[in-house]
Amino acid sequence: MSALFIVPLIIFMGLVAPLWLVLHYRSQRRVERGLSEQERERLDQLSQRARQLSQRLTTLEQLLDQNVPDWRDEL
Repeated sequence: MSALFIVPLIIFMGLVAPLWLVLHYRSQRRVERGLSEQERERLDQLSQRARQLSQRLTTLEQLLDQNVPDWRDEL
C-alpha cells in the first residue's frame, strides 16, 4: 500500500474513530435516559409559548381579514 493511504488511515483509526465511537455511545445513553426534569420543564414552557403565539397569530389574521380584506393577496 501507498504511504499516502496508510498515514491518513492510521490517523483516522487512532484519533477520529475512537472519538466518534465515544460521542456516539454517549448520545445513545442520553437518548435512552430520556429528558431530564429541567429539559421537560423547558419543553413545556416552549410548548405553552408556541400555543400563545399561535393564538396571537390567529387573532391578528382575523383582525386583518376584517379591516383589510385583500391583505392576503398582497403577499
